[in-house]
Amino acid sequence: MIAFRGQDTGITWSGNDIAYDEGGIRKKLRDLSAPCYVVQGMDGRIGVANGGVIAPNSPYRLLAQAPAMTPAQLGNPDFQTDYRVQYNYTAGAMANAIASEDLVIALGNANLLASFGAAGCVPPRLKAAIDKIKAALPNKPYAFNLIHSPNEEAMEFNAVKMYLENGITVVEASAFLDLTPHVVWYRAAGLSQMPDGSVHIGNRIIAKLSRREVAPLFMKPAPERLLQPLVEQGLITPLQAELAKRVPMADDITCEADSGGHTDNRPLVALLPSILALRDEIQAQYNYAVPLRVGAGGGISTPSSALAAFMMGADYVVTGSVNQASLEAGSSMHTKKVLAQADMADVAMAPAADMFEMGVKVQVLKRGTMFPMRAQRLYELYVAHNSIDEIDPEERAKLEKQVFKRPLEDIWADTVKFFEERDPEQIRRAMDNPKRKMALIFRWYLGLSSRWSNVGEKGRELDYQIWCGPSMGAFNAWAKGTYLEHVENRHAVDIAHHIMTGATFLYRVNALRVQGVSLAPHLTAYVPEKV
Repeated sequence: MIAFRGQDTGITWSGNDIAYDEGGIRKKLRDLSAPCYVVQGMDGRIGVANGGVIAPNSPYRLLAQAPAMTPAQLGNPDFQTDYRVQYNYTAGAMANAIASEDLVIALGNANLLASFGAAGCVPPRLKAAIDKIKAALPNKPYAFNLIHSPNEEAMEFNAVKMYLENGITVVEASAFLDLTPHVVWYRAAGLSQMPDGSVHIGNRIIAKLSRREVAPLFMKPAPERLLQPLVEQGLITPLQAELAKRVPMADDITCEADSGGHTDNRPLVALLPSILALRDEIQAQYNYAVPLRVGAGGGISTPSSALAAFMMGADYVVTGSVNQASLEAGSSMHTKKVLAQADMADVAMAPAADMFEMGVKVQVLKRGTMFPMRAQRLYELYVAHNSIDEIDPEERAKLEKQVFKRPLEDIWADTVKFFEERDPEQIRRAMDNPKRKMALIFRWYLGLSSRWSNVGEKGRELDYQIWCGPSMGAFNAWAKGTYLEHVENRHAVDIAHHIMTGATFLYRVNALRVQGVSLAPHLTAYVPEKV
């Protein structure tokens, strides 16, 4: 079960309660609150103990040791202090309230940070979420998503306005291609000057991005070109504009690698070191009083992936896809069960509803749904034609029968009604622009397909849009054979606990390994047990 191939330290150890059997060794390895000693007696047997002391002239040789360590020690302790959380772990936003109130509240009550999936929520829905979460977590951590909406600027503006009016002090900004006046407004409006002249940051931003060229936008202070108009409009004070020049746009940068939803499919091992190096360059340039933190998301779903991110220098980790399969997520039970069966290869890229005309894609599940193929066909038709009327009648009939299941005239009527509540400017821009009208009709399908997945719309199972990255398959493989294999047992807090505890356990195993200790594979695996 244990072999030693390291160098003899010449150190002897004294103690008792040494475990030599498989069960005892596993128990002592998993007791992370106590140090771990691998020792060898005069009879040559190698065992593990959690106590004892270094002592001369003892019959036991000390082969290797690992200190006591808790999951809270992984990552940057300042992140825990600033957000009042027990682990450097967050649950990222998933649009259309998939990252639901229940998810945010459950994690918040466990002193863990989660971001409500505000993208796609109309103002009344977002206000209801704010009221519910604030009431449930008056002194606990939570965040709200602020998604860049280049085609629906009013949605981004309304979200920021609502956050400021309701005292939301942490947002997760995602999918930004450039800074907008709205995100700068949110940041600057929360700034004030302390008696000692330092800057107090009242509104924190966690910026989630997957492109190196976007990172400086949030790592550097807000630009004058965006600050001055906000002053002129009376949205921020001249003092706040000046203070904004002394702090970065974001407090934290999440490197979003190969994730579900919006993603550039970047490998984390390439993206994270690059962003960390860029952070260090900008810190040297601006000498911020509080340096930016950099976290890792996209592909984080197992103890191994979490530990890998921390070992590369991540200050915190972010999970996404795995939370969508939790009981607290705002997705239907059908969707959760399909996700629980997914393998790493069961994903594909498909056109995004919010950035359809730009050709932006999202990563979705292809198992059990035809959404990726049907959505891609809509984008091909959009690129090839200038209006609905140009589409071949036979192709149009197929769309109405298989995809929309209704005449396109009816779909347009529903689209007009939808945007009258959400963003009337969208309809005005489409009235004299047939291609834009076609885009809005196609976006009807792209937008509702995720809603169908959330509510479990009967008869639309083959059209469910389920945002998902390969991390879901990795989680399922790790959870197989344990209580977490079954959807009915997947609670978001349990998932967080096991990912972080497992990462800490693997850190211990690796610490012993580099000292020459070789453990049997079944002793090095972290198997989640019911909390």
